[in-house]
Amino acid sequence: MTETVHVALYDTFVDWEIGYAIDHVNDPEWQKAPGRYAVATVGATADPVTSTGGLRMLPDTTLDDVDPADSAMLILAGNNIWHTDQFAPFAAKARDFLDAGVPVAAICGATGGLALSGLLDHRAHTSNAAEFLDGLGYAGGTHYVDEPAVTDGDLITATGIAPVHFAREIFRRLDLYETDVLDAWFELYGLRDPAGFYKLANR
Repeated sequence: MTETVHVALYDTFVDWEIGYAIDHVNDPEWQKAPGRYAVATVGATADPVTSTGGLRMLPDTTLDDVDPADSAMLILAGNNIWHTDQFAPFAAKARDFLDAGVPVAAICGATGGLALSGLLDHRAHTSNAAEFLDGLGYAGGTHYVDEPAVTDGDLITATGIAPVHFAREIFRRLDLYETDVLDAWFELYGLRDPAGFYKLANR
């Protein structure tokens, strides 16, 4: 049975921050269980949204119709609305996912939105910088980790300049690849070492 990885869509979502993750989740090549996952997009409404790169996209479904029990993960890209009421429904849905024990992955500005909603107060996390979150007056400063990406149970967070590290944590949490495949994937995309390509090609 195919499991759905939901990707949040909202105006100003940063398309390139989630590109590595969603491309490889949706691509069966090298996966432990090819076809286990499929990507679906979710918006606050069914109206089209536009990314920072100018891509106009129509959500597959809406937040009201997404039940964490029917999802494998919720992915939240960075955006320019994280501190506004427009992002609040996505932060609320992230809370529903975490309360249900279903993973949430947030990068860049989306981490700010989660911080404002209190979801980072008691979990290890990272973001664009400690100062970015501290300026919000959130209560989770002691749990900040200065790393490109951090996983604490069902929550994955990342700085906006580390989309490959973000993807690696997503793949690990979804158990997408065997360990040697994941290592080779990161060697290629994260370290930019062509040796990783040959390891993958020769599997």
